[in-house]
Amino acid sequence: MKIGFIGCGNMAKAMIGGVIRSGVCQKEEILASDAFAPARSAAAESLGICVTESNTEVAEKTEILVLAVKPQFYEEVAEEIRGSLHENQLVVTIAPGKTLAWLEEHLGKETAIVRTMPNTPAMVGEGVTAMCPNAMVTQPQLAACRALLESFGRAEQIPERLMDAVVAVSGSSPAYVFLFIEAMADAAVAEGMPRAQAYSFAAQAVLGSAKMVLETGKHPGELKDMVCSPAGTTIEAVQVLEETGLRSSVMQAMRVCAEKSRSMGGK
Repeated sequence: MKIGFIGCGNMAKAMIGGVIRSGVCQKEEILASDAFAPARSAAAESLGICVTESNTEVAEKTEILVLAVKPQFYEEVAEEIRGSLHENQLVVTIAPGKTLAWLEEHLGKETAIVRTMPNTPAMVGEGVTAMCPNAMVTQPQLAACRALLESFGRAEQIPERLMDAVVAVSGSSPAYVFLFIEAMADAAVAEGMPRAQAYSFAAQAVLGSAKMVLETGKHPGELKDMVCSPAGTTIEAVQVLEETGLRSSVMQAMRVCAEKSRSMGGK
């Protein structure tokens, strides 16, 4: 199976790395393009894939085509490759705000398209990706797309109306988590812990806590209560987080994130 990527940025490289590691296809079967020559060179050197400066070449020679460029370049790229798309080809997109209707209008209504939203933890094989196919996608194509996405983490099919919520809850949320880890590490440093050790403790605590949510099936509130002993240290900290509006801040941040996603075109 020949897979093509238009764009060789961080997300594309994360996806390609997962595809190669999982054996979904061999590196020799991957063809990628990028307008920026150093990006092409870096992808070829680090991943061992074939690269080209021609987007149309990638479109013509691949069975699954991933559009991994920034949203503001989608219209330009769609116009460029539209005439090079071929029968039985699947186009996978990762841009927020670009709806299936917008994509069909710019790529052709007969094009099989899966709209997705991955996130950067794909770089370490722990991504989560939402996927939403249009009516032209066959079951074998959907299965192939899922295999591609699950090569670097989890994948879930959702209705398109939830895609902006996905952008807020997983697409952008690694940034929120990194801020939280950094803040915890800063506080540990203030208590005398060396910075590298502080980052290690904070990051592992977040990793382990997330794993408990996923693997125990318990409600996060129940897991929080398990840590909060009566008259203990944790409940004191939780009280401060409640007083200073942690929940409200996160919810407001996700709301504006989803609104921004909706405003990025294609509605």
